[in-house]
Amino acid sequence: MLVGRRPCWRQLQASFFRLLCLIPTGFPVRSVDMQRATDNITIRQGDTAVIRCYVDDKVSKVAWLNRSNIIFAGEDKWSLDPRVDLVNKGQLEYSLRIQKVDVYDEGSYTCSIQTKQQSKTSNVHLIVQADSLDGEEYLDISGIMRNQAGRYECKASNDVATPDVKYVNVVVNYPPAIKNAKSSETQVGRMGVLQCDAAAVPKPEFEWYRDDKRLSNAQGISIQIVGTTTVLMISNVTEEDYGNYTCVATNKLGIQNASLFLYRPGTGRDINGSACLSQSLWLLLASITCLLFKC
Repeated sequence: MLVGRRPCWRQLQASFFRLLCLIPTGFPVRSVDMQRATDNITIRQGDTAVIRCYVDDKVSKVAWLNRSNIIFAGEDKWSLDPRVDLVNKGQLEYSLRIQKVDVYDEGSYTCSIQTKQQSKTSNVHLIVQADSLDGEEYLDISGIMRNQAGRYECKASNDVATPDVKYVNVVVNYPPAIKNAKSSETQVGRMGVLQCDAAAVPKPEFEWYRDDKRLSNAQGISIQIVGTTTVLMISNVTEEDYGNYTCVATNKLGIQNASLFLYRPGTGRDINGSACLSQSLWLLLASITCLLFKC
């Protein structure tokens, strides 16, 4: 009895294959009449690979091998891999199909054909391409400004698959900036409307003031806020309603205010949109000037 020696599985395979007369001595098989180089097949990871082999009616035995391991011997499957099967379209094709190809399937595949006169082989090298998962790319924006906010596109591509595209929304926070303040020229008894627009991120909160008094929704006064716009409406303007109003916009980063005027028709506005001084105010200034210069 021999101790410490075990038969090699590959040797058993080779011996069995030789008994089938499929492979001549000198395993792995070599073609005795084919001089062309090994064909290459490139397949994407996860796809199905079909490695073609064609025979004729004179073939007595045929087999598929991979790295000297038997996959199929005739119709008998030796491989335990459930992804592997044969494609037989009639009696003249003996192709090998591998589903859900992975990187470890890459390598040399041999279709061995035995006829009464000779044996020959067809060699194919399978190449599996896969996307790299360790690639990283960064976009650094130093001193970012609010006009650089928006959606940015990141695209990764290679020769294997269609590009993979992801989008990143960049939000730039900044304090309020009042960009539009509309005063109102309104007759007594009509509705006066003052409007204030502000740009800010986060969205601003608004307050309205008349002199130092904060205004709120009350009889005759309505305050509306829609997004970054606020509107102060006075439903029935009286003489007491004319004057200066202040719109205040705030968020966690800052505050800004703007002055608006509700004025009677005919008094006009200056180039900044503010109402001009009323006639009574001009008279007051004229009186003060006269006192100063001892008119």
